[in-house]
This record gives sequence, structure tokens and C-alpha cells, in this order.
Amino acid sequence: MNTWMKRALFWTPRVLCILFAMFLSLFALDVFGEGGAFWETARALVLHLVPVYIVVIVLVVAWRWEWVGAVLFNALAVLYVVMMWGRFPLATYLCISGPLVFVGDLFLFNWIYRAQLRTRPSPPDLKG
Repeated sequence: MNTWMKRALFWTPRVLCILFAMFLSLFALDVFGEGGAFWETARALVLHLVPVYIVVIVLVVAWRWEWVGAVLFNALAVLYVVMMWGRFPLATYLCISGPLVFVGDLFLFNWIYRAQLRTRPSPPDLKG
């Protein structure tokens, strides 16, 4: 596995997870349209951001232990579908659970190839 591929396999799930957390945080912006008082809006914002907090906490765990991240991200995907089943169209489940499964699978590949990802290339031989 070449160096570029190692870096891509290592960083892709981490960056995608950060982007997914940013995507989820967009759904919390609807609290500003409710017209509540400052503290009510602040409380609602914190509550709407709970899924983002969960994804970020799982990312922190997955950064160190990839196999745990693979299990947790896939579990979050299944949990979302089970908890929300019947409330939304299929596209909604795919938009939320799909990236979680994809990131979880990428962390699984990180764990499988961890020995190769962590090795550094040997320096070139300087002997003439």
C-alpha cells in the first residue's frame, strides 16, 4: 500500500465524520425561528445539538480505537432507523444512517489495516 493510499484511508473517515457532524448541526438552526426568549432558545439549541455531541464523542473514541468506532457508528445508524422508523421518507434515513454506516465501515478498514497504516517508510539507503 503506497503512502498516499495510507493517508487517504487514515484521514477519510475522520474528515467525513467531522463534515457529517457539521451537517447534523445545521438541523439545530431551526430553533432560531421559534421566537423564544434567549434562555429558551439557548436551551433548545443545546438539546438540538445532542446528536452532534454523540457523533463527536464517538469520533474521539474511534480516533484511538478504530474497531470501537466501527461498531459504534454502525450501531448509531441502526439506532436512528429503529427510533425514527415510520416518521420520515426513506431518503431521510439514507441521508442520516448512510454516512454513519460508511464512516463506520471506513473505521473498520482502518482497524483491519492498522499495522500497515502506522508503519513509516524506511529511509533510503545512502551507501554508494
